[in-house]
Amino acid sequence: MVQVTNFNERRTSVDDIFDYLHDEILSLRLRPGDKISEADIAAQFGVSRQPVRDAFSRLATRNLLLIRPQRATEVKRFSSREIVKSRFVRASVEKEVLRLAAERCDAQGAAELDAALARQDQMIAAGDDETFGKLDYEFHETLCRIAQAEFAFDVIMAEKSKVDRLCTLSLEKVDRLPELVEDHRSMAEAIKRHDAAEAIKCGMLHLSRLDKTIEQISATNANYFEPETPPTK
Repeated sequence: MVQVTNFNERRTSVDDIFDYLHDEILSLRLRPGDKISEADIAAQFGVSRQPVRDAFSRLATRNLLLIRPQRATEVKRFSSREIVKSRFVRASVEKEVLRLAAERCDAQGAAELDAALARQDQMIAAGDDETFGKLDYEFHETLCRIAQAEFAFDVIMAEKSKVDRLCTLSLEKVDRLPELVEDHRSMAEAIKRHDAAEAIKCGMLHLSRLDKTIEQISATNANYFEPETPPTK
């Protein structure tokens, strides 16, 4: 039988390079301020510089790389202003997702939430922080699906990725995974009860967990942050 190729699923070298660097940056194997070379990445993947350049451009759009003409490309440092902006956008979207999920959750949606939480519990028991991070994204995607607002996950994912490196720094210092999964559990239980107000309350508490981490890291690793621009008079 002739196999029909789904062109929408065909991967390119740009995809491979993007995924590799995206993972390296979010996992902090590449740290804020680290310099990376088109030539080195091209040699590593055995490709020309063009796909590397395209992957760099996509990462820059995600606010993860800083590309400057005639200067080395570097991993983007954190911006306090961008963190505030990103969290505002994400909170606004997630509030509506949680409201709709609580309104529209049915038996299948409840089962999906229970299954997602069970997988998270398994990763905590196994001490697998990396897989837990992927399951965190999966949980929020499930919320969007239950809310019948799958498109919202694209926004949440984009904004979440901008601050996930801070989450990684947090997880390196203290084991907060049980606290995070309990937040997820509280959100899920409220959604299954169709209690939108409680779901939103739990969701906003979940997002606020990063406040102390941001303060701590900005104090102890100031070099990870962009210098603050003084206000224009």
